[in-house]
Amino acid sequence: MFLYNSYIPYFYYSTSEALQHFNKQSVSTTKAFQPLKKHFLYWQQIFNMRNEFVVFSILSLAVVIGVGYYLWAPIYWALLFLVPLILLGYYDMFQAKRAIVRNFPILGRGRYVMEVLRPKIYQYFIESDTNGTPINRQYRSIVYARSKQELDSNPFGTQINVYDEGYEWMNHSIAALDHHDLDPNPRVMIGGPDCKQPYAASLLNVSAMSFGSLSSAAIEALNGGAKIGGFAHNTGEGGISPYHKKFGGDLIYQIGTGYFGCRSKEGGFDPELYKKRVANPALKMIELKLSQGAKPGHGGILPGKKNTKEIAEIRNVTPGESVLSPPYHKEFNTPLGLLKFLKRLRDLSDGKPVGFKLCIGHRSEFLAICKAMVESGIKPDFIAVDGAEGGTGAAPLEFSNSVGTPFKEGLAFVHDALVGFDLKKDITIIAAGKIITGFHVFKALALGADVCYSARAMMLALGCIQALECNTNHCPTGVATQDKELVAGLNVNNKKERVANYHRETINSLIELMAAAGIRDPKEIGRHQIYRRNNINEISSLAQIYPRMKKGALLHMDTAPESYKVYLDMAQADSFAQRLA
Repeated sequence: MFLYNSYIPYFYYSTSEALQHFNKQSVSTTKAFQPLKKHFLYWQQIFNMRNEFVVFSILSLAVVIGVGYYLWAPIYWALLFLVPLILLGYYDMFQAKRAIVRNFPILGRGRYVMEVLRPKIYQYFIESDTNGTPINRQYRSIVYARSKQELDSNPFGTQINVYDEGYEWMNHSIAALDHHDLDPNPRVMIGGPDCKQPYAASLLNVSAMSFGSLSSAAIEALNGGAKIGGFAHNTGEGGISPYHKKFGGDLIYQIGTGYFGCRSKEGGFDPELYKKRVANPALKMIELKLSQGAKPGHGGILPGKKNTKEIAEIRNVTPGESVLSPPYHKEFNTPLGLLKFLKRLRDLSDGKPVGFKLCIGHRSEFLAICKAMVESGIKPDFIAVDGAEGGTGAAPLEFSNSVGTPFKEGLAFVHDALVGFDLKKDITIIAAGKIITGFHVFKALALGADVCYSARAMMLALGCIQALECNTNHCPTGVATQDKELVAGLNVNNKKERVANYHRETINSLIELMAAAGIRDPKEIGRHQIYRRNNINEISSLAQIYPRMKKGALLHMDTAPESYKVYLDMAQADSFAQRLA
């Protein structure tokens, strides 16, 4: 192999250089030398790495057989390794899919091996604690430590450059409070005037992740953690599985465009099935998904081969058939239609809190929904705002990288729009978008959220190692896979405790931050308390970056801020289409 890898390529390229020199010299030679030139060019063409592999295979077999016959018989055992390797090389020479492997038999496969190993090598040997993506090691480590109840303090100061553009911090108070005097488990009551069964939600809850995207054991552990910690577990749009109900943790039933779990045979909404689903006393709220941050405006398909009998029963579809989730809802196509459908969902659930989730796209469309609320008097009990940096097991690169409004801008806009239409007092805002630490929760509350969702942090608490295998069904920790052997490695009883531990410690860190800022109630957290570095010499508070909206300012065009007027003019309560001047 050393000969094949080193000397033969060297001989080949040296010969090539000599032949090129001969070609140049032959231009000035007589025609008598042309046949000789053609002869050399012919051998140059056929003498390549594939032919070198043939020579290598013949020589290596001859050496092993010769040595074994004349000197040392045990060397024949090398044939167990050598023969399969040679056969693989000949296969590489004749396959047509990969040019590099065809030209460099066996050796060319090293490229694909390194491509597989590259993310692992980068994560464990190259990345620093602060530059890893999507979640850096510093944040992964804090989730692991809190979930295992290990030491989570940080030695020798921050590793973050506090003079980098974009660095954010909160201001503390000289008159700081003792965090032991604060409510250790603050709750927010979700439910507007038309809600009969309001829900007292924790400030941090499990974001939408379906059974199918996550394994059965992962879903059970999340729900068990929610039960222990007294927080809510969003089902994701894949329906309510038995694993969501095993431990009796509080559930938020998410309904997407596929209407899974309450789907008619025609693919629309089935009110009778819906009533059966929401009768479960553990189901506390209903969330209608309009879009998600990782791939807003993108539908999906459940391939027939993945549509098992179990999945089909949960989603109320036919086993073995491919099922489409379109990028739009079939039950409505206007803002007023959306609100009427939400009212229908609330009435059928006997007054449980009902809301919708979206990633902000066209601003005029959300303002159109606000106009429809004012016109109809129908309001959701909550609105969940997802940032474009949201995660998912699989999304097209263009959608995950370049579609949708990021978390901060989307959240601030939704809050300000509701205040501007004087609607915020009746509507709770739930925020999602890389929320991992107590400071992330604090910042979300400052921007206008009332409570938060977290998905990837909850996965890390389950044992996710960010292997980036979510879309391959090969998740090594059994979190994002349906491979039974891999799922068997996830111990539900252990992981549910870790999920509860992570939630409790993160809420504790939030309480400590509030106490440091002299704040007793989460409602006192505001944008003026967080600053961002714009450049080396300039900082701004979030209140300066996202100026406060005056209550009712958007009800009339003459009182609306200039930056909103163009979108207000385009917004129509009876249509999502943008009205152009």
